[in-house]
Amino acid sequence: MERLGVREAQRSIGSLDGTFVTKTISGKEYLYFYHYTPGGGRRTICVGQKSPIIDELVAQHQEGRRDDREDPIGIRELCAQLKAGRIAVADLPVARVIRELAACSVFQVGGVLVGTHAFGCLGNLLGVRWDETTLGTQDIDSAAERNVSIAVPDVIADIPKTLESLAMGFFPIPQLNRKHPSTSFTIRKSPLRVDLLTPGHREDEPPVYINRLKAAAQPLRYLDYLIQDPIPGAVINGDAIPVLVPQPLRFGLHKLIVSQVREVTAGAKVHKDLYQAYQILSFFREHHPIELKNGWKELIGRGREWQKRAEAGLTAVNRTFGVVDVPA
Repeated sequence: MERLGVREAQRSIGSLDGTFVTKTISGKEYLYFYHYTPGGGRRTICVGQKSPIIDELVAQHQEGRRDDREDPIGIRELCAQLKAGRIAVADLPVARVIRELAACSVFQVGGVLVGTHAFGCLGNLLGVRWDETTLGTQDIDSAAERNVSIAVPDVIADIPKTLESLAMGFFPIPQLNRKHPSTSFTIRKSPLRVDLLTPGHREDEPPVYINRLKAAAQPLRYLDYLIQDPIPGAVINGDAIPVLVPQPLRFGLHKLIVSQVREVTAGAKVHKDLYQAYQILSFFREHHPIELKNGWKELIGRGREWQKRAEAGLTAVNRTFGVVDVPA
């Protein structure tokens, strides 16, 4: 995470994916930069009339591209070592999608990676190797607050266009109610899927359109608790992809709640919810009992409904996987 922070802070013109082109206009040579933006768009920027200063700019771009390929601060080398150490990694198709979402500023404008891929990131951050049976999924869940005040001028994360630019065959999944916009994207004959979620207040809320993402998201109750005060994380593949993920304890406690509100036909998902909760809560019970105590107190203090479902989830965890005592 430290090296990734350094790399993000050192982004230069060499990080821009594009080429310089010289055009002659009225007998004078001008330099243009064709820059390919995340989402497949292309911008043409007139850099100016050719001069020694402009030539130096071109040289800096070429040098920056070479440094990026050579991995000067060893991020890709470190990722290879971590992968050999059997930390949680994303497979290539999943990493490719998350990388493109990160490149188009989804996480800079408030998006939070949730679901099993976030669970894998949290294990890496905590230094824990989760049971691999709770990591096997190709769903990519991204959650975003519906309204977030953030000072990022002119940034728009066009998710549909970004997925289209990957040329992987993503298409929106139609809703049962044809009047509702799609909130999920998938690939034919593939389990890979991207779901967009946002906090809701009722069980039956229709999808809402989030302008800054150019897409609709499905409102979910209790999601506001999960994505409150997210933290930086990294999805690991051949490289490290910067993302935002929920706080680890919030993730575990939230799983207690959602395990109790899933449909009765979602038995496998309930089992995974409870097992992920068990692993995280066991970690905090052993290493950070005071934080677990305070987190539990804050959760059940949200109201009778929250307390009832949290206690039911904890009872199910204790019955299925082993006792996780919450410090009194």
